[in-house]
Amino acid sequence: MDLGLADRVYVLTGATRGLGFATARCLVADGARVVVSSRHPAHVETAIAELGGVGKVQGVVADLAHDETPARLVSAAQEAFGRLDGALVSVGGPPRGTALDVSDADWRTSFETVFLGAVRTARVIAAALPPGGAIALVLSSSARNPIQNLGISNGFRPGLVGVAKDMADELGPRGVRVLSLLPGRILTDRTRDAYGDPADPTRPRADVAEDVPLRRIGDPAEFGRTAAFLLSPAASYVTGSSIAIDGGLIRAL
Repeated sequence: MDLGLADRVYVLTGATRGLGFATARCLVADGARVVVSSRHPAHVETAIAELGGVGKVQGVVADLAHDETPARLVSAAQEAFGRLDGALVSVGGPPRGTALDVSDADWRTSFETVFLGAVRTARVIAAALPPGGAIALVLSSSARNPIQNLGISNGFRPGLVGVAKDMADELGPRGVRVLSLLPGRILTDRTRDAYGDPADPTRPRADVAEDVPLRRIGDPAEFGRTAAFLLSPAASYVTGSSIAIDGGLIRAL
């Protein structure tokens, strides 16, 4: 199936590794061009090289907690490729700890990055999108099922699902779509401490997927393929939805 991605341009935040990088790889493989961002210059350089280099990829060193970052990302796409068609907005995870244990400082910092950083980025990018554009927020299965010892995530992720739904309502008449993506247990560099086998962290522990209906945890490429489809014109009638990519882990209807 042709996803209609040829020559389309997407911004992907936090996308030099993990789920964002997997999505960027799928988009580029289908003919799209991408702008990837990260706070780490070395990660940006490596991602550019692995995704095909200049002409296919533009890299930006940026932090979504900074007010000016979304405008920089929009400008980078328009200056490098002459257009912008969508975005994958990922801000990583907040500190671990229960809602009662984490400090006010952790709540405030996480609000600026995980919540407001995502909202601001989606708002600025939405203003630059033409009809047919799409924005996907990378959230977590905690948006539907609270996860033990992730109190901040349990607090902010459901709110971002509501924000995405609200944006989808407002942007729908312009032909711009907004989605929430809810990854479950997927083995990335960031999750190896939680899910990796101590003997070989590149492989999941045997017990980590016992309550997942598919009886395994996901590969980043499985998330990337799904996200690339949902951002593409092939998914043009999908908006306002929160879509689980979790092997059936979420039990909520």
